[in-house]
Amino acid sequence: MLFNSYEFIFFFLPITFGVYFWLNHKRLTYASKGWMVAASLFFYSWWNVVYLPLILGSILVNFILGTSLSKEENTKGIPRKTILITGIVANILLLGYFKYMDFFITNANVVLGSHWELMHIILPLGISFFTFTQIAYLVDAYRNEVKEIDYLNYTLFVTFFPHLLAGPILHHKEMMPQFDAVKNKVLNSKNIAAGLFLFSIGLFKKVVIADTFAQWANAGFSSDSALNFFEAWATSLSYTFQLYFDFSGYTDMALAVALMFNIKLPANFNSPYKALDIQDFWRRWHITLSRFLRDYIYIPLGGNRKGEWRTYTNLFSVFLIGGLWHGASWMFVIWGALHGIAIVMHRMWKQLELTMNTFLAWFITFNFINITWIFFRAKDWDHASNILQGMGGVNGIMLPEKYMKYIGEFHSEIIQFGTVYEHIEGKSQTTTYLILGLIMVLFFKNSMQWVTHFKPTLFTLGFAIALFLTGISMMSHVSEFLYFNF
Repeated sequence: MLFNSYEFIFFFLPITFGVYFWLNHKRLTYASKGWMVAASLFFYSWWNVVYLPLILGSILVNFILGTSLSKEENTKGIPRKTILITGIVANILLLGYFKYMDFFITNANVVLGSHWELMHIILPLGISFFTFTQIAYLVDAYRNEVKEIDYLNYTLFVTFFPHLLAGPILHHKEMMPQFDAVKNKVLNSKNIAAGLFLFSIGLFKKVVIADTFAQWANAGFSSDSALNFFEAWATSLSYTFQLYFDFSGYTDMALAVALMFNIKLPANFNSPYKALDIQDFWRRWHITLSRFLRDYIYIPLGGNRKGEWRTYTNLFSVFLIGGLWHGASWMFVIWGALHGIAIVMHRMWKQLELTMNTFLAWFITFNFINITWIFFRAKDWDHASNILQGMGGVNGIMLPEKYMKYIGEFHSEIIQFGTVYEHIEGKSQTTTYLILGLIMVLFFKNSMQWVTHFKPTLFTLGFAIALFLTGISMMSHVSEFLYFNF
């Protein structure tokens, strides 16, 4: 079920909300948790009920392993570290089967010259997120940082529907105390108002902004025609803005819905395109994934404690893994490798105590992010190369015919006059929208800043209503969130 759907907004959410707080009002707190779990599993099953046993089985196995790890003594003579490794391997194998099996078979056929048939496995929604969430839980249990002996509580932690399909990636210790807090079991008008306000922002981001840029990004990345200079740049920038507004819009709605239930999920974005270097970008983009990669991969690998060259290797490895986590494609591997190289170069730069002009630092960082998103989005090298060549001017520069009378003498094989955005189905407003997109990500307050200073006034009410109604009016064409694919 999508947040940007009529059934979620007008049926699922109000019913789930009403019953949950009614049960808490009757002091049926255990029943209220059971209701939330049932509603969350219904939410998950809406797309494909076939995968319901998968998530339930995963939850059961991880709960048993986590409970064993929480015990001070070994379980039946099995060392706790063995239980931890077993749990991590089991989770990775589950994710690997559904997400990477066809990728493995394809590459094995190329290397070995074999002809194994692909399995064409449909990726279960949310598997990357609930797998990482449960790996984090197992590690925290091993470190004696969490202890959960109630199966319903653990199931609620994993399945809580706002974060279930695309994050944020959660920690047990930051979530379950909130569900148990007495003050969170009663209606909170301020949280409801702030949640509705944030939900309206997220909905507008997704269906108005992101889906507008999507039309040009999709056309450009699927085009088999050589893209000219402006088409290529419009394609890459459209995806850069689409991805941000789509994913941050989803996160806004997830945080908003949770807040209505008096649950505060961790922030996942902090104006990432304002970053002045690649490390700053990853402190601002998909914050909970960055936290997971740091705490559960980078630090266990040794972090920066074993010398500079080992640090560089660890940094590069983490980003390579982060790239592959997003999908089974060499494009994601390339994307992760480029970010790994960039973060290593940034560390070297800092070690030399070099500095850079602020604008130049932003310009280089933003363009690096924009260019590397091409590999993140392109389905293969040929389509990525088409856009990169176009951005470099290899396929020529197309200008509107109205400029011919001014610079017609520059007409050549490189500079042509005609329809600028023909191959990406662009319009005359495309350039304007791209400029507005850049202004929004650089100069507007982000959603978290709005909510932090939120006050229920007539202005915020009118602003939220305007955004909500605009979003609702543009939901006739339902589109999934991009991170559902990862």
